[in-house]
Amino acid sequence: MSVTAVVGAQWGDEGKGRIIDYLAQTSDLVIRFQGGDNAGHTIVNEKTQKAKNQKVILHLIPSGIFNSETTCIIGTGCVVNPETLLKEIDALEAIGISTANLYLSERAHIILPYHQALDSLKEQAKTQLGTTKKGIGPAYADKMARRGLRLGDLKHPDWLAERLGQALDLANRELAHFGAATFDFDDLMKCCRGWRDRLETKIVDVLPIVQEACLADKAILLEGQLGVLRDIDWGIYP
Repeated sequence: MSVTAVVGAQWGDEGKGRIIDYLAQTSDLVIRFQGGDNAGHTIVNEKTQKAKNQKVILHLIPSGIFNSETTCIIGTGCVVNPETLLKEIDALEAIGISTANLYLSERAHIILPYHQALDSLKEQAKTQLGTTKKGIGPAYADKMARRGLRLGDLKHPDWLAERLGQALDLANRELAHFGAATFDFDDLMKCCRGWRDRLETKIVDVLPIVQEACLADKAILLEGQLGVLRDIDWGIYP
């Protein structure tokens, strides 16, 4: 078994995408293990020639997706914007790239529209962090506060409704306090049902897949996002 991790040694934009694309060609399993859709890997190869500008930019899906023999996982440590994910799936399939080899950890947390609204609201403060306003930070904050929603929750409507109701109440209170628009529960549940309908078969317990790859001495590639200097413990703070 070989496990190779590709991470940025600075703040991101170090050219990881090119290295990951190269290593993914000979990897059996490629795992995105952290982060969200606030940064992208630009892929240019013979299979992207049909795409606009002859390239594909992936913000969530691992680069190994271009190899049908490679299993790709969006891991537990990621926060997933389902809208971004579905756009990437559609873009890949439009140029003939199958996503049948893509799996999503049922424990990965979901970025919901109110996370993006809260992110944008915080960026209006005097002390801006300079985020991309994609809702990454608020989604991770909800995860740590144990009020986040996970991809696996989409499969259980009653549980999802209960969890969403609790989380949305808190989010709407914060948004309303600062005079921002709030979100409707029924509208969000409709979004969740749409995400479930398209992603349900891909949402699985990924641990057995990884364990099997380890036991079978497979080549595993860990795909990092951004850089270590953005790490909450070992990078710049705040």
